[in-house]
Amino acid sequence: MTGKQWLANLGPLGITLVVSLVIHAVLIIAITFEPPVLKLFKDRMPPLDIVLVNSKTESKPNKADLLAQANLNRGGNTEDDRRMKSALPPPKETPPELTKKPELQARPSAKIVADVTTEAERRQQHIADLERQAQELMSQINSTYKVESKPTQKSAAPDPAKSLKDPTAKVSGVDLMASSLDIARLEAQIAKQQDDYQKRPKRKYIGARTQEYRFAAYVESWRQKVEKIGNMNYPEAAKDQKLYGQLRMTVSIRSDGSIESIEVNQSSGYKVLDDAAKRIVEMAAPYAVFPEDIKKDTDILGITRTWTFTKEDSLSSE
Repeated sequence: MTGKQWLANLGPLGITLVVSLVIHAVLIIAITFEPPVLKLFKDRMPPLDIVLVNSKTESKPNKADLLAQANLNRGGNTEDDRRMKSALPPPKETPPELTKKPELQARPSAKIVADVTTEAERRQQHIADLERQAQELMSQINSTYKVESKPTQKSAAPDPAKSLKDPTAKVSGVDLMASSLDIARLEAQIAKQQDDYQKRPKRKYIGARTQEYRFAAYVESWRQKVEKIGNMNYPEAAKDQKLYGQLRMTVSIRSDGSIESIEVNQSSGYKVLDDAAKRIVEMAAPYAVFPEDIKKDTDILGITRTWTFTKEDSLSSE
């Protein structure tokens, strides 16, 4: 049988199968087959190493150890043949993350739930106690401040569960307690201020133009005494330096005639004269005790006068 007759007997399907077998055989041989000459050449060929350098030089090395993207003719800090390596550590293989399924996660125990409930009830009871105390405080000060509040039922105990659901109960109790404490604190502060005010000495300030006789007589007597002591003890420094001028000074005198304070309201411009005026007032003390008509409503009498150190080396007041 000739080849043509054999192909004719195979038919189209047989010819297709034969061609397919031939193509697959050629492909397998082409992939797996390696010529002996190529294998020998491959074994004798040295590997080609290429490195990347982070600097470069103009001069080329006479004998290059490695291939790089630029010329580098420099030494290192060791005699060993080493290569630069990355400072970064190699990536670690991370194991697949173990995740817990929602149904396997721990659930809060019944004891923890009971403790939380007990703590909430205790806090709610504490708030109820604060609200009751606040209402008692508000009833005590209702003579001064009127506070409108809803009456509470004494027979019914506070329901913690209901209070937890109603946040306004917490806010009203805390706000009421804070308001009552603020009011009590304010009343205490006002009472203290009134007490301090009542304990303060009753003061009376007298100027040069005093018309009331009981003060005018006492002040005039005081002025004459200070003027007399001042002229008897005129400052020698003022005489030597030929200093003169005016100053305004307030002297506060207690009811027993002692000095409480001396204040220079307007200076003369010379410290010698200001100090001399203070010293003269201190030398003239103590002064007369307040008469009964002054003592009944005055504890401290403040006298303000203008003192003049004249060119004639004398002291006068206005």
